[in-house]
Amino acid sequence: MYPPDLKYTKEHEWARIVGDRAVVGITQFAADQLGDVVYVEFAKKVGEQVRQYEVFGTIESVKAASDLFSPLGGTIVRTDDRLAEHPELVNQQPYEAGWMIELTIADPAELAKLLSAEEYEASLPKD
Repeated sequence: MYPPDLKYTKEHEWARIVGDRAVVGITQFAADQLGDVVYVEFAKKVGEQVRQYEVFGTIESVKAASDLFSPLGGTIVRTDDRLAEHPELVNQQPYEAGWMIELTIADPAELAKLLSAEEYEASLPKD
């Protein structure tokens, strides 16, 4: 159910590693738990540093508001500005069009702290 090429956090973010960069978003589980996403705000801007597990933004839905945590530390090089007008992309395509930030990875050793798809799925509450 969860793309095996991604790395995951227990806080339900994912990271797609492409060279020395990571594209970051939230998992399908998180999107489902939130319900219809109505707003995404980035507390960190392009060019700013973020530490591993530091808040980089906020996501709001019809049910709740949650902080967004960076799976890795680095410098933000891009944000998905489409989410300002189309926050529903997070629900519709959380691993593709609903991505949130892209950053250069400051310390590749931090990848070892992230979960594989199998480990992430095993960490989820059972119905």
